[in-house]
Amino acid sequence: MSARHKPSSADDRLHQVFGAPVGDLYTAAVLPDASPALARALELRSFLAVAEEQVARVRDRVHAAMAPDRDMNELSAEALRWDQQWLQAALEARDGYRTALDQLLHAMPAPKQRSRGARTAQPALSLSPSTTAVAPAPMSAGAARAR
Repeated sequence: MSARHKPSSADDRLHQVFGAPVGDLYTAAVLPDASPALARALELRSFLAVAEEQVARVRDRVHAAMAPDRDMNELSAEALRWDQQWLQAALEARDGYRTALDQLLHAMPAPKQRSRGARTAQPALSLSPSTTAVAPAPMSAGAARAR
């Protein structure tokens, strides 16, 4: 399934900011006059949706491994250590994407300012290119050590 169709924790916020459901935003983003800010926001939203799915997968795997009806002889500390590392990486990715998306949305002008002088039927989707600056997501400690 495409990240476009996966739910994310940012969907309501994007709907609120851009004034349309996420599916409609993806459709608007491919139009010739699409806002660079909209494209950037949807790209971050797609990354976030994948990261959140990864968090859920690891969480579900740990829950299954620790289920009360599970045979205790099947427990593996090594497998749980791997899951802990994977969960940490997925959570760091999710947090980074959420931070970057929040920064982008906070940098955008208020909806009333965006709609002034707009000639389209959906002024919230016609953002100026000056609103596309995004500070880099914070680097995780593990990523910083890898550099």
